Formats: sequence, structure tokens, C-alpha cells
Amino acid sequence: RGCPAGHCSVPVLVPCRGLGSSARSSREDSWLKSLFVRKVDPRKDAHSNLLAKRETSSLYKLQFHNVKPECLEAYNKLCQEVLPKIHEEKHYPCALVGTWNTWYGEQDQAVHLWRYEGGYPALNEVMSKLRQNKEFTEFRKERGNMLLSRKNQLLLEFSFWNEPVPRDGPNIYELRSYQLR
Repeated sequence: RGCPAGHCSVPVLVPCRGLGSSARSSREDSWLKSLFVRKVDPRKDAHSNLLAKRETSSLYKLQFHNVKPECLEAYNKLCQEVLPKIHEEKHYPCALVGTWNTWYGEQDQAVHLWRYEGGYPALNEVMSKLRQNKEFTEFRKERGNMLLSRKNQLLLEFSFWNEPVPRDGPNIYELRSYQLR
């Protein structure tokens, strides 16, 4: 799977305990934590609020569509024709950041990444407008005949990563998910 911005290959340092003395391990562990862990009061702040970008209010939607193997080529062609045209209209506060197929892991899967300028209200506005859009309704019906299943994820940007931007050419991307504790 991929990350269209190509910025997801950031190395992650995970503290682990070795066979040394417990006092030394404890000091090293706390030193590492002081570098990478921000203190959070769970009674006051949610991780998503602390780590999300504050200067922007973009929300991302990651769509996973499992396509019938015999329909993958037709699905890609349909999406290429319809999706950019619908969402490039100015009255939709969203943009198609990237779209690709997986070649490792889930097979015959299409992934689409959308950015909603204005957060959750923008997402609600777009979804409401799309329900009224006849071209999109026809697209969904045709697309539905090609799919086995679909799943959406809503994502907030981390404040320490750049915003994903579309790139030309055939690219290979890596998609990573992190669970915060």
C-alpha cells in the first residue's frame, strides 16, 4: 500500500530493555522518552488534539475498495474519468490527493486519499452535496457492481509531518499506521 506524499518512511525509535542493569536501563529509558514523548494529561487533552496540526483544519479520508479481480481495469478507468471531474468543482471543499492500487498485501484493492479543507464540517457538506449529484449517484451504482467490499478511515495530520501532495509518474508508496498510547 502507499502513502502518496512519500513521507511515511520516517524511522521510529522504540526503546527496548536489554540485559544491562535495571538502573541503567531505567535511565536510558527515561532519557529516550524525554526526547520523543510529550507529556499528556489524559484528563485534559486527547492525543489527537495534541498531535494534530493546529494551523490547518484539514481532515483526510482514506478509502479502501476491494475490487472483483475481473473488474479492476474497468474500475480504474471509471474512477479516472469520474472522480477528479466531480471533486475539482469549486463548491466541493475537498481534493483527491492520490489514488493507487496495491500490489503487496491485499490484492485487487484500490486506495483513494481525499483532503477536506475545513475538517468535519467540510466532510458533511461534501457528502450532502454528493447525495444530490446525479453523476456521482450513477458512478456509485456502476462502481458498486465492481466491488467486493469497501472501508473508509478518517485521519488527522500529525503536526510534525508535511502535508501530502500529488506526485507524477509511477511511484511506490508505503502506508503505515501508528497506534498511540
